[in-house]
Amino acid sequence: MGDQLHFPAVASALLPVALCILALLPHGLLGKRAEEESAGSSALLQRVKRGWVWNQFFVLEEYTGLEPLYIGKLHSDMDKGDGSIKYILTGEGAGTTFTIDDSTGDIHAIQRLDREVKAQYALRAQALNRLTDRPLEPESEFIVKIQDINDNEPRFLDGPYQASVPEMSNIGTSVIQLTATDADDPTYGNSARVVYSILEGQPYFSVDAKTGMVRVSLADMDRETRENYTVVIQAKDMGGQLGGLAGTTTVNITLGDVNDNPPMFDQRLYQMSIPESAPVGSVVGRIWAKDRDIGVNAEMKYSIIDGDGRDTFEISTDPTNLFGIITVKRPLNFESKPSYTLKVEGANTKLDPAFRHRGPFKDVTIVHVSVEDVDEPPLFDSTTYYIELSEDAEIGTVVKTVSARDPDAANNTVRYSIERSSDPDKFFYIEITSGSLMTVRSLDREEIGWHNITILAMEMNNPTQISSVSVAVRVLDVNDNPPSLTHYLEGYVCENAKAGQLIQTVTAVDPDEPLGGQHFYYSLAPEAANNPNFTLRDNQDNTAWILTRRGGWAQQDQTVFYLPIFVSDGEQPVQTSTSTLTIRVCSCDHEGNVMSCNAEAYSLPASLSRGALIAILACIFVLLVMILLMLSLRTHRKKPYLCDEEENVHENIVRYDDEGGGEEDTEAFDIAAMWNPREAHHHLGKMRQDMVPEIESLSRYVPQACVMGGGSGDSNVHGYVLAKLLDADMDPCAPPYDSLQTYAYEGEGSVAESLSSLQSGTSNTDHEYDYLNDWGPRFKKLAEMYGVLETNAPPMW
Repeated sequence: MGDQLHFPAVASALLPVALCILALLPHGLLGKRAEEESAGSSALLQRVKRGWVWNQFFVLEEYTGLEPLYIGKLHSDMDKGDGSIKYILTGEGAGTTFTIDDSTGDIHAIQRLDREVKAQYALRAQALNRLTDRPLEPESEFIVKIQDINDNEPRFLDGPYQASVPEMSNIGTSVIQLTATDADDPTYGNSARVVYSILEGQPYFSVDAKTGMVRVSLADMDRETRENYTVVIQAKDMGGQLGGLAGTTTVNITLGDVNDNPPMFDQRLYQMSIPESAPVGSVVGRIWAKDRDIGVNAEMKYSIIDGDGRDTFEISTDPTNLFGIITVKRPLNFESKPSYTLKVEGANTKLDPAFRHRGPFKDVTIVHVSVEDVDEPPLFDSTTYYIELSEDAEIGTVVKTVSARDPDAANNTVRYSIERSSDPDKFFYIEITSGSLMTVRSLDREEIGWHNITILAMEMNNPTQISSVSVAVRVLDVNDNPPSLTHYLEGYVCENAKAGQLIQTVTAVDPDEPLGGQHFYYSLAPEAANNPNFTLRDNQDNTAWILTRRGGWAQQDQTVFYLPIFVSDGEQPVQTSTSTLTIRVCSCDHEGNVMSCNAEAYSLPASLSRGALIAILACIFVLLVMILLMLSLRTHRKKPYLCDEEENVHENIVRYDDEGGGEEDTEAFDIAAMWNPREAHHHLGKMRQDMVPEIESLSRYVPQACVMGGGSGDSNVHGYVLAKLLDADMDPCAPPYDSLQTYAYEGEGSVAESLSSLQSGTSNTDHEYDYLNDWGPRFKKLAEMYGVLETNAPPMW
C-alpha cells in the first residue's frame, strides 16, 4: 500500500464523508426529543424510544498522521453531560484498532487501516450507567467502512510470459492475452481502471489498450531470420491518466516454424566407394538435403529415381528422418561391374498448403559409387553337393568332382582338400588339383549311413583365401548281411508234451533295409531235415513255429536237444545263416509251467567225469602256488640286507650284474695297481687328463713286480685300504657283494702309458696333445679332434 496521500483523490472523497458524518450524528443533536407520553401511563406499557440512529462510518485508508484518526462521535439523549453515562465499544477491532472515549463517545482509529486487507469492520455500541453498569439503552450495531485510495499499482500475476506464434503470420494474429490485476476498489473512482500499452517490441507486436491482447503488427516475420522476440507490456490505472500507478511484464515470443523453405542438397555430385566383399546391408554412405526449417517440417524421404544401380543399392532414412542412408541391396562384383550411378531425390514429408507456392519442396542429386577390388576366396560352382553311393563301391571309386575358381581377375590356381574334422575316419580322399572326390576305405551303410564332408578350396598364391562347401554322401544299401534269429536261442519242451505241440516261435532280423521290406524264409538245416523229434513251420510272415513230432519225453533219456535252423532273406544276392536252437526237456505241471530242468548237456563226453575235472584244477592250482613261491624267494635273495638304511643313505652304491673276469679282476683289485711306478719317477710324462679313451681295460698287463714294490708312502695307502677292507668284511650290515669300483692305471706296456686322471693335480701346465700322433692308428680320430694330426703323414688304413 502506498503511504502518500494524493490530494486530488482525498479532496474528492472528503465531501461524501462529511455528509455521512452529518447524517450519523444522534438525533438529539439535530432535533428535539419526541414528546413523552402522559406521566400517568403504566411503566410496563410505556414504549422506550432509541436514543440514536446508527448508520455507517466512513474513514480513509492509509492515514499517516501522528495523532489517532478521528472517526465519529456517539451520544445518547440521556447523557446530561455530568459523566454519569459510560460508553463501551465491542466487535471487530474494538480496543486494538478502534478506541472510544467512554465519557464523550469519541471514536478513533489507533492503527493504519488498509482497505485491501479489510474493507469494513462491524462494531457494537452501548450506553451504561457508570455507577451501576446497567445498560440505559439496548445495544446497537454499526459498520465502519474503509474508504479506498489509489495506493496499489496494477500487477501481472503470471509474468513473465512465454508465447509462440507461427512465422509468416498475418497482421492482427493473436499471440497472448494478458490481464493485470489492481487491488484497489473497482467500484470507487478510477483507481482500478487499467489501460495497457507496449513499451518494447515494436513494430513487430502491439497490445490492445483495453483487453491486453498482444497481436502481430508486422507481416511475414521469418523464423529463419529471427526466431525470438522480447515484448514489454505496461498496465496503468486511473485510466492511464497522469498520476496513475503502473506495472510492467515481459512476454518472450518465439516464432513457430512452418514449412516455407524447400530442401536442397549441398552437393550436386557425391563420390562413394565400397569393397566388393561388403555383405548385403552394408552402408555405402549417407547424403543430406538440408532444410532451413526444423522439426517435422525438415523431415525428409529419399528415393532412387534413376541410375544403373537401382537394383543393386537402396536408400532409407535414418532415425532422425534427416539423412539418407545408401546400403547394398545385392552382392557386388568388381570384375563384372566396377561402378554404379544413382539419381537420388529428397523430398519433404510434411507440406503446408499455404506455402505450396514456395515449392517444389524436393531436390535431386547424383551419387557415384565405385566398387573396390578385393582378393576373394575361391567360388564353388554349387553351394552344396548331394551324392548317393552304394556301400559296395570299390576303393578308389570317384564319387564326385567338385569345381571352384578364383573370381578375381588374376584367376589364381585352386587347390582342394578335405577338412579333417568332417571325415575323422578318412573314408574319402580328394585329388588336390582336379577336385575328384574318391573313396579310400570300404563303406558300410549299417555302420555309417551318411557322410557329411567339408571340402576346402584354397588359392595357390594366397593361402589365406579359403572357401568351403558341404558334400552330403548317402550310402545306399546293399544286401550284404545275412539274417539271424533274435532273442535267446533257447527253448524247452515239457515231458508231457504231445506230438504237434508248439514249443517256440522264432523270428529273424537283418540290418539291411531293402526297399520292399524284409522277407525271411525258415527251414531246418539239411542235417536236421529228418529229425524225428521236432519240425519247423514257416508262417510266411517272417516268423516260424517249432513243433514237436512225438510225445513221451523223459529227462532220463535225453535232457538237451540242438536244432539247427536255416534262415534266408529275399533280396539279391541272397544271404543265409544257420542258428542253433537249444531245447531242454523240463518237468512241467498240468498247465505247462516249468518246474525243473536238468542243465547237464547231452553232448558231455563220457570219458571226462566231474571228478577228473576237479583233479585237473587242483593240480593247476598247486603248480601256480609253487611258481609264486619260487619267485618270492628269488626276490628276497637279491634284495640287499641293510641294517640301517638311514645311516647308509649317503652312500651311492652302483650295482652291476656283469660277470667277473676271474683272476684278472683279482689282480686288478690289488691296491698296488692304483699307482704307477713309472709315473712316480717320470712326473714330466705326457698324461691324458681331460677324458678317458674308449679302449678296453689294460689292467691285466700291469706287472706284479711293479705292484708289490714301492716306497713308504705307497705302503701307507696300501695299509689304509686293507684296514677299510677288513672293516667291511667284519661289518654285518655291509652288502654281501663287492661294490668297490677299481680305477687301475691302465696302459702298462702300451705306448699310451697311463690314461688315469688320478694324478692330474700334479701338473698345472697347459696340455699339449702332440703325443697323440705317437699312439698309433687307434688314436687317429682323437688326434683329428684336437687338431694335431700330421697332414703329411701317410694313410694308416
